[in-house]
Amino acid sequence: MAKVEIYTKFTCGYCFRAKSLLSSRNVDFEEFDISMGGARRQEMIQRANGRTTVPQIFINDQHIGGSDDLAALDASGQLEQLLAQ
Repeated sequence: MAKVEIYTKFTCGYCFRAKSLLSSRNVDFEEFDISMGGARRQEMIQRANGRTTVPQIFINDQHIGGSDDLAALDASGQLEQLLAQ
C-alpha cells in the first residue's frame, strides 16, 4: 500500500475535494492540518519546493502537487499506478 500524505487547512475547499477523491478510491492517507502554521507548515513548504498553497499531496514521498494535479493523475489513470507501488 502506498504512503499518502496531504497537508491541508480547515476551511480549504480544494483540500476537501482532494480528500474526497482519495476516499472515493479507498486510499488511506495521513493528513497534516497546517491551519495554525508552525513546524508542519515549514515542513510542507520545504518538501513542496517552496509552494505555500494547500493542499500539497505526497505519494511515497513523491510530491504530486495540489488538488488539480491529483485530479489530473486520476483522470489519466496514473494515480492508480502510483498507488500500486
